[in-house]
Amino acid sequence: LSLLDIVLCLTVIPKVLAIFWFDLRSISFSACFLQMFIMNSFLTMESCTFMVMAYDRYVAICQPLRYPSIITNQFVARAAIFVVARNGLLTMPIPILSSQLRYCAENIIKNCICTNLSVSKLSCDDITFNRLYQFVAGWTLLGSDLVLIVLSYSFILRAVLRIKAEGAAAKALSTCGSHFILILFFSTVLLVLVITNLARKRIPPDVPILLNILHHLIPPALNPIVYGVRTKEIKQGIQKLLRRLY
Repeated sequence: LSLLDIVLCLTVIPKVLAIFWFDLRSISFSACFLQMFIMNSFLTMESCTFMVMAYDRYVAICQPLRYPSIITNQFVARAAIFVVARNGLLTMPIPILSSQLRYCAENIIKNCICTNLSVSKLSCDDITFNRLYQFVAGWTLLGSDLVLIVLSYSFILRAVLRIKAEGAAAKALSTCGSHFILILFFSTVLLVLVITNLARKRIPPDVPILLNILHHLIPPALNPIVYGVRTKEIKQGIQKLLRRLY
């Protein structure tokens, strides 16, 4: 998750800052489509990682005695390969389809990042299939992850409600706290972005662009804070550091 956040930020934020700080607006043809591929693939990889983490929490709470035999190093390696392969292969056609279009009109993207729709709008060709593929692929990947996450948490909630030992339910839920907060950050910003894109005619055109950038900035900025605050070793390390300073 940390690696995905770092790559996403390094793909988007430096170029955005270069535009606003130094007015460096140009980007090469290949760099634009590389940015498009990384944004699409790594965003869905992050969603898929949340789904795998939800399964991990499900096993930890609903199958605690089998956890060491299920969540092994081999399982983690296979899950990582699945996350990369599924999302990398299914999102790869998006920049490929865009790069095959004929660009015979203006070459100014009305955005500060190379999103598929912003770039393909400059083409003289029909982009219906391009838009359709992105829509189907996006909702299939993100939608399936969301459904599996909801299912995992429904099983977790059912298992927790059956626990009668005092304090055990709260302890079980606390293990899911960080993960649930991260999913909330990720899903909320994404949902707002989708709604603003659907209602594009009713809002200023700069709003979806701003939300798109924030979606690549807010979750990566908050993820380490959420995990850091809830991790005992990190909390103790920060406390020791503060004691030395003050």
